[in-house]
Amino acid sequence: MELEKIINQFKDGEPIFVDELPCKNKNYLRQQLKILTDRGVISRMQNGVYYKNYTMKYFNCPGGVDIDKYIDKVYLKGGTEGYITGYMLNNQAGFTTQMPAVYQICSNAATTRMRKLEVLGFRLIIYKPVTKITKENFRELQFLDLMKDIDRYSEVQGEERVKNLRRYLDIYSVDMSVVKELLPLYPAKVYKNIYEGGLMKLLLDAK
Repeated sequence: MELEKIINQFKDGEPIFVDELPCKNKNYLRQQLKILTDRGVISRMQNGVYYKNYTMKYFNCPGGVDIDKYIDKVYLKGGTEGYITGYMLNNQAGFTTQMPAVYQICSNAATTRMRKLEVLGFRLIIYKPVTKITKENFRELQFLDLMKDIDRYSEVQGEERVKNLRRYLDIYSVDMSVVKELLPLYPAKVYKNIYEGGLMKLLLDAK
């Protein structure tokens, strides 16, 4: 079956949206999806979303949709439409060891200032960005979000925080000239946190 070959090209745990399957005849597509579901080739996650059935290697049990792959496909799109923010961002950047109980996401897909929902048993909070997220500015917007929340989430202070921030800038190639352009969209405390983080000279020297 041609559709089965297409399904097998998807990675384990990757959500498969009906709209991304190459078939113009929707009735035929629905019939084929039902056949594959009945045969146990795929499972339905929610309306219009499926995943191919697979076995988790180390646990020898059926796998499901990977929440990170779902979030990337729906909200982030590889960083061109959104990014992780809040507690999880601070954790990934090494400013806190606390594991977040909720995914905080800033995405162009947001239709309201903030929306809470639950997907696959995980809690998500989707925020509307201060400006449209693009592949040219998402790293800088994410950095400014980090600076907006760092005094709230960070467990490191002083020189250790300064070192972590500089390492973050290097790893993610944050363009301080873009940061300078976007800074007026953020509250004044971001400017203060940049100063206290030892990054003011980098900001002032950016062109």
